Amino acid sequence: MHAQRVPASPPCPVFPVTPAARTLPGMPDIASQQEPPGDDALMQAWVAGDAAAFETLYRRHRDRLYRFLVRQLRNGALADEVFQDIWQRVIAARAGWTPDALFTTWLYRIAHNRLADHWRAAQHRPPPPEDADLRTARIVDPDSPERRLSEFEQRRQLQLALETLPPEQREVVLLRLEQELTLEEIGEITGVGRETVKSRLRYAMDKLRVLLNP
Repeated sequence: MHAQRVPASPPCPVFPVTPAARTLPGMPDIASQQEPPGDDALMQAWVAGDAAAFETLYRRHRDRLYRFLVRQLRNGALADEVFQDIWQRVIAARAGWTPDALFTTWLYRIAHNRLADHWRAAQHRPPPPEDADLRTARIVDPDSPERRLSEFEQRRQLQLALETLPPEQREVVLLRLEQELTLEEIGEITGVGRETVKSRLRYAMDKLRVLLNP
């Protein structure tokens, strides 16, 4: 099987033009009621060789994963490198995915392990670039309309507060608040029990409240 390449910008599919379907008065539009395929269905299709399923998964999860990495690393170039490496690991490990594991949990477990490799290799948290706050504020919501100055300041203060947390607490906060994962899912990703996740989250939120509400 040929290795798949993570697309920098997924191409827009071109569909042939066909006449509009006719429906009788009062007949529901069945096509418009169809739910998009879930991650599990897409993963099963991709494992079976459907490359388009991978494109859909990638588009669905790329922005939130990238924001998570930027929050953790505060370095755009490094986040790009780790982001690409994570997707390459996803591609290489896809045959090991099983339907009883949520794709999101599986994806962020790979991201967690990749970040752990990075921190072990670095042996210390590298200092952020001088304009890290500006970079983070720009990347957090790339598709949103222009933000007001007060919102930018809130984001900046939050990022500075996150920087004071130990890595394991910062990771739990980001996975819970930004990725909206459950305590159980975070436990699967980080390899610790639910109570440990709950404890880390509680300590982290207490510290953030003190810093953001002096």
